[in-house]
Parts: sequence; structure tokens; C-alpha cells
Amino acid sequence: MSDQTPSPAEISDRLEQALFEIRRVIAGQDSMLERVLVCLLAQGHLLIEGVPGLAKTLTVKTTASVLGGSFARIQFTPDLVPSDLVGTRVYRPDQGTFETELGPVFTNFLLADEINRAPAKVQSALLEVMQERQVTIAHESHPVPSPFLVMATQNPIESEGTYPLPEAQVDRFMLKILIGYPEHDEELTIVQRQLHEPPELREVLTLDDLRRLQGAVAAVYVDPALISYAVALATATRAPEEHGMPDLAGYLEYGASPRGPISITQASRALALLRGRDYATADDVRALAKDALRHRLVLSYQALAENVSADAILDRVLAAVPVPDVSPRPALA
Repeated sequence: MSDQTPSPAEISDRLEQALFEIRRVIAGQDSMLERVLVCLLAQGHLLIEGVPGLAKTLTVKTTASVLGGSFARIQFTPDLVPSDLVGTRVYRPDQGTFETELGPVFTNFLLADEINRAPAKVQSALLEVMQERQVTIAHESHPVPSPFLVMATQNPIESEGTYPLPEAQVDRFMLKILIGYPEHDEELTIVQRQLHEPPELREVLTLDDLRRLQGAVAAVYVDPALISYAVALATATRAPEEHGMPDLAGYLEYGASPRGPISITQASRALALLRGRDYATADDVRALAKDALRHRLVLSYQALAENVSADAILDRVLAAVPVPDVSPRPALA
């Protein structure tokens, strides 16, 4: 990729090449792959909830290979301590000095596997570096590499020995997606690919290319009406009775925080770029609204007792809040 700012069409083409290369290894899970790139371009982080065996680890490792970055995986367990993630000071008796040993968070693509299996202080250590993009050890700050993407996973089928992420901490993730089992044909492809050696991947984008693409996201136009729409979606979760949904009030303890509409807006710019446009549309906002808001809702005991999910509430919200009529701008050549 040249140093000149590429057109939206050229950017989309390069990103499609990256997706094509990743799909040579990952069958199905198109939504997860798209959201990984969206978070990467928008400089956010991704939380994935799904049962084991759905290629979460392989996705991040493959993405790192295709984009030329470094990859690390941390298996969260109850006996982890924060220094296992961020690093610590180590005494060298032969030299009589202390040295800083940096932890595995110093990488471009970090997989935090089963983040809810580690205690709160370990989760907090990871969430701090996600927000600040640096680690302080012995009064010295160490920035993590750029770009930096954390993809954390949760297993929804087990609760024994787990420590659910506090609501205020899970808010740090830009998007949360739910992934299920693949379709029959996709699973058939997955099984067939296990009979052969994995393909040799080519590096489609360098980290410098990726940083330029992250800069291009900042230039994507978002109409003020779309920003207002994202805010309206969030406020409808805080005061549903004001939007004609009084029956939802009993299901919500707290609605989405301001990080919700911020994430929707930032992610919609990245999604627009991924789809070859230099402007966001209402469809981009609606496509990402549930991913950006579902983990930011605190459901009441009544909702849990009646098995009302965050997605069911958000479906009602999306149906109730009027979609702005924003005329799309033609993409730049």
C-alpha cells in the first residue's frame, strides 16, 4: 500500500484480500471475521461468547499471520496473577540488579481465552492495558505495540470456577458477539480441511498498512443524524417508557453507558470502510447496534426469571426508535 491515502474502493479491496486469505483457514464465522477487522480498524477490542471449538483461537492467530503482526494467547485460569499478564521486576543475583520482564500482553494480537476463569484482579489488569494501552511496572510506563487488539472469549455453558466480568469492566469492550455452531456445509468444510496440511498463508497487509487504514477510518463521514440515532438507541435502553416501551422498564436495571453510542459510531465508520464507502449509513449503525449494546445492559431479576435476553430487548428498541432518513453520499473515486 502506497503512502498516499487510498480510495475507499482500494481499501475495501485490500481488506477483502485479507478476509479471503483468512477464509482459506477459517470456514464460516463470517460475522466474527468481519467484527475482528472492524474492531482492529476502529482500535477497539472484541468479546466473543461461544462454546469451545468454534475457531476463536485460530481466527486471531490466522489474522496475525495475514496482517504481519505478533500473536499471543493467554489461557485464563483461577491461579493466574496480574504479573502473569503484564510482567514484573526480576532480581538478577549475578548482576545485583532488577530487570523488567514484560508479559505476554506486549503483542499486536492477544487472545484472552476464557477471560471469566480468572479472578477480578487479573481481569482488571488486562482491562487496564486495553484502555490505557500501556503497563506501569515499578513506576515506569511501557506502551504496548501498535496496533493492539484484544479478543477475549467466554464460555456460556459452564459456570463452575468462573468469575463473571463486572458490568463496569465489560463496558471496555467495543463489541460483544455471540457465535453458534456452523451450518452443515460449513462444518463439512471444516472437517475436510483437517484431513490436509494447513495452507501457507501470505502476508496481505503490513502493520504500517494497518496503521494507515486506522487513520483512514477517522476520515469516514458520519452524519449528525446518525450520531443522534446511536444516542437515541442508548437512551431508549435507559428510559424505555419514554420511547413507547413501558413494559421493558421492569427488565432493565441499567441501560447502555455513553460508551455504547461511541462504540456504535466508531465501529460504523470502520464497517463503512470495509464495505468500500467513505461515509456511514443507517444500515451500518443498525448492523452493529446489538453487538455494541448487548453487553452494556444490566438485566433485572425479572428478566432473568422470565428468560428475557438482552438481544430480545434490543430488537424491541431497534423497532421502536425511528431510523433517520439520511441520503447517502457517493463514494469518492
